[in-house]
Amino acid sequence: MIAMANRTDSPVKMLVNLAAFQVGWFACVLGGSIVGLLVTAVILTLHLTCLARPGEWRWLVGFAALGLVVDGSLALAGGFGFTEGILAFGVLPTWLWLLWPLFATLVHHSLSWLWQYRWLAVLGGATSGPLSYYGGARLAGVELAPWLLPAEALAWALICLALSRRLGSSLVLTRETR
Repeated sequence: MIAMANRTDSPVKMLVNLAAFQVGWFACVLGGSIVGLLVTAVILTLHLTCLARPGEWRWLVGFAALGLVVDGSLALAGGFGFTEGILAFGVLPTWLWLLWPLFATLVHHSLSWLWQYRWLAVLGGATSGPLSYYGGARLAGVELAPWLLPAEALAWALICLALSRRLGSSLVLTRETR
């Protein structure tokens, strides 16, 4: 992990990374599974060839699996009311599942600064995670169970805490050894 923390992205690369995520987010939410799949494939391919660090593809795969577990479990528990028929692994719409590897593209780039501030990361996850679900649901016509947003707040707080614990200490260690 320290090798990943040693390499810093230029502000332009970080902005391109953030913009690519936002384009992918809107393509998935507004375009549905087919458009989302095409746009996400392009974004992930460009990310892996132009910006990703060695081994970063593992983070994309890991977040895709995590998304299937987290959102898949919440979907099976009745947290989402979907109208779309194309489901990833029979559990949730492909467009929703694709948001997870898209988020993973931010972890070592646009959000890399955040992980050294553990409680800010937790607070950011607990607020921005549910806000993203709420906004996406409104735009995509998805109904959310009353308990879903608090559950997402907890899930994203824990995810960001884990990221901060895993990546934040390597950033601090890197700074101290320079």
